[in-house]
Amino acid sequence: MSEKLQKYGLIGRSLQHSFSAAYFADKFEHLGVNAVYSNYELAEIAEIVPLLEAKELSGFNVTIPYKEEIIPYLDQLDDSAKACGAVNTVALENGKWIGYNTDVFGFKQSIKPFFKSHHERSIILGTGGASKAVAYVLDELGSDVIFISRNPQAENHFSYEDINERMLQSCFVIVNCTPVGMYPHEDEKVNIPYEFLNNKHLCIDLIYRPKETLFLRYAKANEAVVMNGETMLHQQAEKAWEIWEKL
Repeated sequence: MSEKLQKYGLIGRSLQHSFSAAYFADKFEHLGVNAVYSNYELAEIAEIVPLLEAKELSGFNVTIPYKEEIIPYLDQLDDSAKACGAVNTVALENGKWIGYNTDVFGFKQSIKPFFKSHHERSIILGTGGASKAVAYVLDELGSDVIFISRNPQAENHFSYEDINERMLQSCFVIVNCTPVGMYPHEDEKVNIPYEFLNNKHLCIDLIYRPKETLFLRYAKANEAVVMNGETMLHQQAEKAWEIWEKL
């Protein structure tokens, strides 16, 4: 009797440029796994209910803008998802939907080779679901974090207008967790004073398409070390499969 077809997927609002479906299709073929991976575009998170109730998926990934909104619909969270307040991987375990955050693993693996002793303070651009995993990892690494937001509301949140030379000369890690500069809007960049960057700065963009955003190009022009989101993306996907594979 043939092995039962396993179904996985990705939920988000706009998924036409996502890497996940092709990545997992290649993975399933390479491993000889009888599985499919499909995209599920949801106009709002409430549309997830029929998918959850049907329980036809063995697991799924979650992307913008639902990494936080998905939480009330799940039965349980693992420790990293609880700590971050964001979920990017979900597995059906013993009839219950369990939320994980493999972005934490992915970001930590990608930043480790570049993280130095002078990276004691960090700036995170954006306050969405991905920023939560980034902040969690930076905190684990001993770097104090401040957030930049268009609408700062918390004590450690600042506006883009607040970014000045003094801030950039004390914070040597800058991580863009916004979609600004992502395909098809490659001509856009986050608004920071790039002229105050130097070779002590590590500038990371979680965007992977294009490989070099304007944020990274301008940072590199000012001698900063730069990294895009491709390594993190692959690492978090591998961690998601590790979770699903054990079911």
